Amino acid sequence: MKTSFSSGCRPRKGFLQIDLLVGMAILGIAIIPLGYSFSRERQLLRNEYYHAVIVEIVDGEMEILVAGAAKDLPDGQKLLTVNSPAAAKLPAAQWQFTRTGKHLQLAWLPKEKCGLSPVIREATLP
Repeated sequence: MKTSFSSGCRPRKGFLQIDLLVGMAILGIAIIPLGYSFSRERQLLRNEYYHAVIVEIVDGEMEILVAGAAKDLPDGQKLLTVNSPAAAKLPAAQWQFTRTGKHLQLAWLPKEKCGLSPVIREATLP
C-alpha cells in the first residue's frame, strides 16, 4: 500500500536533528565563554584574597615594630621571617624591613610574577 501526501503536507525527515544541532550550538556558544569567565573570576578572587591577607600581615607587623620591636634593630635592610600560619599559603615572597634612623619601611616583595604587586608600609618612630 502506497500512501500519498498532499502538496501541503510533506514529510519532515531530519528536522528534529537540525533543531537539536542548532540548540546545541547556541548552548555551546553561551557556555564556553561562561566557563572561561568563571575561571578568570576565580583567579581574580584568589589574588584579592591574597592581597587582603598580605595587607593584614604587613600592617600587623608594622604595628609591632612601631610599638617597640624596632628599637633593637640596626639601621639598614633586613629580611624578616613572619610567624603567621596565613603567610605559609601565600605566593613565594620576601618580607623586607628597612630602617633609616627613625624611619621604618616594611615590604612584601613577590619573588616571581604572580599577579600581585608589592605591599609597602612606612612609619616613623616617635
